[in-house]
Amino acid sequence: MKTDVSLQNSSSQSAIGVQQLTVLRHNALNTPEKDWVAEEVPVALSYNGIAHVVMMATPKELEEFAIGFSLAEGIIESPQEIYGIDVHNGCNGIEVEIELATRRFVGLKERRRAMAGRTGCGVCGVEQLGEVLRPVKPLPFTQQFDLRLLDGALPQLNQVQTVGQLTGCTHAAGWISPEGQMLGGCEDVGRHVALDKLLGVRAKQGWQQGAVLVSSRASYEMVQKAAMCGVEILFAVSATTTLAVQVAEQCNLTLVGFSKPGRATVYTHAQRIIGA
Repeated sequence: MKTDVSLQNSSSQSAIGVQQLTVLRHNALNTPEKDWVAEEVPVALSYNGIAHVVMMATPKELEEFAIGFSLAEGIIESPQEIYGIDVHNGCNGIEVEIELATRRFVGLKERRRAMAGRTGCGVCGVEQLGEVLRPVKPLPFTQQFDLRLLDGALPQLNQVQTVGQLTGCTHAAGWISPEGQMLGGCEDVGRHVALDKLLGVRAKQGWQQGAVLVSSRASYEMVQKAAMCGVEILFAVSATTTLAVQVAEQCNLTLVGFSKPGRATVYTHAQRIIGA
């Protein structure tokens, strides 16, 4: 897998995904200053030469994003079904070309054909709703996490946000070991993309034991993505939604919101949480 992305930072290459701009900061002097701003660019994913989706994302960890997105969307079941990933600058953004195994590409084309043949307005029809809420295979109950270890993991989430530390603009997703250590994490201006990137890293590293921690709220999409990749426990720093709770309940995912030092709210399948 090769990557060929040239990112233009006006004065430094120390942090990919940011640019330094001249701003007028309101203070006593009202003088122009330099400030770091996070990059947000269109990232187009294509499979075997066919365009699939364009996402707005921070231009870093794009191979991991491609793997995680493909897993979370059910396009592949393992990273080994991707034969190559090429990342390069396009005319108006970044193109990520993914080479799929033939069997997976045939399945993707069938899925796209079924979606194109439907009628209705947005997600009004039964078929469209079925596509939005894709069935997720029920998760096993193999993981546990001691809630007392969450306090130590929460500050570690900031360490993976090199762009966020400069700009205050990114979401983060991290993988916590059962011992409470942050094994790795990813950031992006989009919370879903940050999670996709982490799921890609997790698949490449082969991490199985542990839980996901996200800096954002937990929507049903976050729950669905995690469950599609076999994640059993999802901690969110912020709130959740009723649909997220419903999906988590149905697929046996343990969903925990308002994850703060000394407190947390367990919404589903509390038997995985020690101390809940």
